[in-house]
Amino acid sequence: MAIGFRFAHACVGVSRGVVTDIARLAWMKPGRFKVIYNPIPLREIPSAASLRQAQEFWLKGAGPRILSVASLKLPKNHALLLRAFSLLPRALDAQLMLLGQGDGEPTLRTLADELRISDRVVFAGFHPDPTAFYITADLLVLSSDYEGFGNVIVEALAVGTPVVSTDCPTGPAEILANGTFGRLVPVGDAGALAASMTASLSEGHDPELLKARARHFSGHRAVQQYVDMLFAEGHQDSTEPAETT
Repeated sequence: MAIGFRFAHACVGVSRGVVTDIARLAWMKPGRFKVIYNPIPLREIPSAASLRQAQEFWLKGAGPRILSVASLKLPKNHALLLRAFSLLPRALDAQLMLLGQGDGEPTLRTLADELRISDRVVFAGFHPDPTAFYITADLLVLSSDYEGFGNVIVEALAVGTPVVSTDCPTGPAEILANGTFGRLVPVGDAGALAASMTASLSEGHDPELLKARARHFSGHRAVQQYVDMLFAEGHQDSTEPAETT
């Protein structure tokens, strides 16, 4: 990285946090990199059948629906989410769905038993298109210790579903504009996560505002940024490395 990146006319990172990390590892100035966020394609509106199938995964008769969409592996820190969920007021009668699969599932099931919340936690497995689950949920929660970007946040916003996320490196704070479009909590703080989940479920949200934020990360926008960058670099003197700010 320290050698090869210097021969590039332009370098791109998918978030400001990623750019900061890569620049440090490559011993380069962050100004040599351009941030182009991950393009998140807008999915088709699920069919009525798909929505019914998603509805069937949720517990019948329970209250607010909290969703997590992530592989069941350590960096996603589902254990933190389970602990935070166990702190929610029992009167809220909330339910939690973990959409994803991974080697961590047995440990998480054991933890749910220990926390006495297994009757309100659904392990729904992997689904290639989670859109119907976002739509049928009341809240998406991301509990990761770190992310490269956090695509699921944008996917949830795209259908107007509110988000609570750990303020982990890198991506969530940039997507949510430091808390403007969703709540951010410290990494590893179960109490703070529980409080933000409770608050988010009790307050009103503007779905159209969230959808508008998601369009900021559209595929069209990302493609145009790459095209503009390539066009600009193509008109520079190839003997001098390009610097973008």
